[in-house]
Amino acid sequence: MLYSRSFIIMGFANLFTVSSFGTFFLFPLFITDHGGSKSDIGIIMGVFALSSVLCRPWISDMIDRIGRKRSYTFGCMIMSVIPLIYLLFRGELSNFYLSLILVRIFHGVGLAICFTAAFTYIADIVPEGRLNEGIGMFGITGLTGLAIGPIIGETIIRAFGFSIFFLAATGIATLGLLLTLPLPESFMHVSHESSQSFFSVLRMRRPLTVAVLALLFGFGLSASGSFIFPFAKEQDLAFISLYYISYSSAAVLTRLLGGRLADRIGEERIIPYAQILTGGGLLILILLGGNTILALSGFMSGCGHGFLFPCLNSLAIRDEPISIRGKITGVFTGGIDTGAFVGSIILGYIGEWAGFRALFLAAGLALIAGLGVNKPQVMNNK
Repeated sequence: MLYSRSFIIMGFANLFTVSSFGTFFLFPLFITDHGGSKSDIGIIMGVFALSSVLCRPWISDMIDRIGRKRSYTFGCMIMSVIPLIYLLFRGELSNFYLSLILVRIFHGVGLAICFTAAFTYIADIVPEGRLNEGIGMFGITGLTGLAIGPIIGETIIRAFGFSIFFLAATGIATLGLLLTLPLPESFMHVSHESSQSFFSVLRMRRPLTVAVLALLFGFGLSASGSFIFPFAKEQDLAFISLYYISYSSAAVLTRLLGGRLADRIGEERIIPYAQILTGGGLLILILLGGNTILALSGFMSGCGHGFLFPCLNSLAIRDEPISIRGKITGVFTGGIDTGAFVGSIILGYIGEWAGFRALFLAAGLALIAGLGVNKPQVMNNK
């Protein structure tokens, strides 16, 4: 059965965890309020993703060794505690820059554990023939969280300021932690040594090709995750969360209406169209001047995301042994985080030198460049 009790509980837990993460799309405003620049935004937001990349081999091994649910619980604990530490940062950014970088690193580790463990858990419990549908429908909870988080964050910051904002982020993540406590484990490795290492899995052709596509996807995501709010604020747009509402709504619709499409015709046939939609949504931001373009951009990129993430994830793990699924999911999600880190840094400097329009042009072109990846190779492991 696809929609089991465990599937539903993990879905709600993921909703709360991602909502807590989603509130931090507004964190660039905290950075600028304390005297930070566009490049500071890129660096501080980027180290979040960098920590996820650097710890991914350890996280992937942990998930295959101690189990998906236990790993997820540990990640949720980090996500619940870290926002409280941001309350300690006062004054000019230069006074706490290095400390903030360190906290962002630990925050990124927590999300990386939750992200990788949750999708590996779901891959374990859904039927093989409905893998795309299962991953896609589970992903709706995360996409909803990406819409809810910024709305909650923007509302709280306007009304109460950043202190209540950080407390709210902790409270939301704690709900996700509490929900998962009664869940059963989906898989426990029977030996202390895994049959394959993270890097041996990475060298397999199909996971490696998917990782490259995921890296380009992550590069584009860094633009929407780190630079939408400051760009829209620069344009004096009042309701910036409209972008994330449009984005998440479109992604949810694609999964509700087309959830089984990739399982029927093959995810490798869907991926190129999804890349074009996601990249095109970023490219039209060079025309941003009002809410119409903001909403259209979010809708296009959200449609692309709605297909691209589950297709890449399913392509990576389909027909692979359950004992290495944590590592394969780690390769895939690590590719996204690598792209997010590189994108945050590079796009931050592009924005500093040439402005936000050039930044979103570069982000959109990076996703379109994924069309050049040799698709036939994706289907082969060796």
